[in-house]
Amino acid sequence: MRRNLWNEDYTPDPNAGFARWVLAFGTFGVPQAAAPIAFSLLALSLTGSADHGSWVVLAMTLAQIAGAVPVARAGRGHPLVRYTRLLMIVRTGALLAATVLAAAGATLWAIALAAGCAGLVNGAAHGCLRAVLNHLVGPGRIPRALGLGATLNEVTFASSPVIVSVIGAYSPVAAIGAIAVLGTVPLFLVPSVQAPPATASTVSSRTLLRPGILLWLFCCLATSASTAGVEVGAVSLALRFSLAPAAGALFALVLCLASISGGLWVTARNRQAQPRAVIAYLLGTSVGAVFVWGGWTLVTTLVGAVLIGFFIPVLGTHYSLVLDRLAPPQLRAEAFSLLRTASAVGVIATSGVLAIAGLDWALGVCAGLVVVTTVLVAVSGRRPPNTSA
Repeated sequence: MRRNLWNEDYTPDPNAGFARWVLAFGTFGVPQAAAPIAFSLLALSLTGSADHGSWVVLAMTLAQIAGAVPVARAGRGHPLVRYTRLLMIVRTGALLAATVLAAAGATLWAIALAAGCAGLVNGAAHGCLRAVLNHLVGPGRIPRALGLGATLNEVTFASSPVIVSVIGAYSPVAAIGAIAVLGTVPLFLVPSVQAPPATASTVSSRTLLRPGILLWLFCCLATSASTAGVEVGAVSLALRFSLAPAAGALFALVLCLASISGGLWVTARNRQAQPRAVIAYLLGTSVGAVFVWGGWTLVTTLVGAVLIGFFIPVLGTHYSLVLDRLAPPQLRAEAFSLLRTASAVGVIATSGVLAIAGLDWALGVCAGLVVVTTVLVAVSGRRPPNTSA
C-alpha cells in the first residue's frame, strides 16, 4: 500500500516505527528549546532590548497552557496520527507567519500573536504524539521508548539554542525561520499506526481530575519547577559565587548531562519503577533542590544540579506511565497534554517567583514543592494500587 503523510492504514516495520517515534518525540521540543534565544535576538534588533523577547515566549507558553486540553479534546473522533500531524502543520504555519511578520518589520506584539498560535496547539500535539506510542508498541517497550525519547529531548534542548544562536548572529529573522523548519522534523517522522476506529468519546474529561491523577500532575509541576530553578536561575547562581555571568552555562550543562545519563538509565532498565523506588527518586530530587537552594558551596550546588538532572527523565517517564494506566484510553491524549501543561506551569511559577522575589525565594519554593510531593507520594503509597503508582 502506498504511503503518504495522511495514511494510517500503513503498517510500519516495528523497529523502524519505534525508531521514528523516538526521533519524533525527542525532536518535538525544538521550537520550545530555541524560542527564548531566537526571540530575544529578534527583540534586540527590533526594540533594542533582548528582555522584550520574553514576552513572546510567555505568549507561547500561556497559549500552550490554555489550549492543551481543549485542542486535544477536539481531536476525539478523528484519526490519531492524522490529527497529530495536522496540529504540527498548524504549529509550523504559525511559526512561518511569525518569520514573515519579523521580515516585514511588524511589531513585536504581532509576532507574539503568531507565536501564541503555535503555542496553542503545542501541548495537544505533544499529548497526541505520546498517545501514538500506545498503538505502536506493546507495554513492555514503552519505558524504553520514553527513556530514549527523554534522552534525545535533552540533547535537543542543549543543541537547539546553540544552533539558533549561530544563525541569529547573522540574521534574527533567519533564526525564527530555522525554528519553523526544524520544527517540521517530527511531522515527517511520526509513524503511521493501525489504531482502532476513532469514535467520539462520551467519557467526561472530569475523569482526569480525580485525586490519583492530580497527584502525579502536581508531582510533574514540582519537579519541572525544580529544573527551571537551575535553568532559569543559572546566571544568578553564577553571580552568587562571584563568577562571570557566562559561567551560568556551567549549571545548565551539568543539569543537561545528568539528565542524559538518567534517560539512558531508564532505557537500560526498561520497566516501570516500583512505589518505593519512586519515593527514593523524589527524595533524591528533594535533596538536590535543597542543595541548590542552600548554595553553601559551588560543589554542593553542582551536586544538587546533578541530582535534579538525573531524575528528570526517570520521574518524567514514571509520570507518563502512570497516566497511561490511570487515564481512560479515550482520554490518553488529553491526559498527556495535561502532563505537558503541568510542566509548563512549573516553569512559569519558578520564573515568576524569580522575577518578583529573587533567586533565594524561587529556589526555596522549588525545594518546598518537591519535598511536599515526596511526602504526598509516600502517604499515597499506603493506599490501594489504583490511586498511586
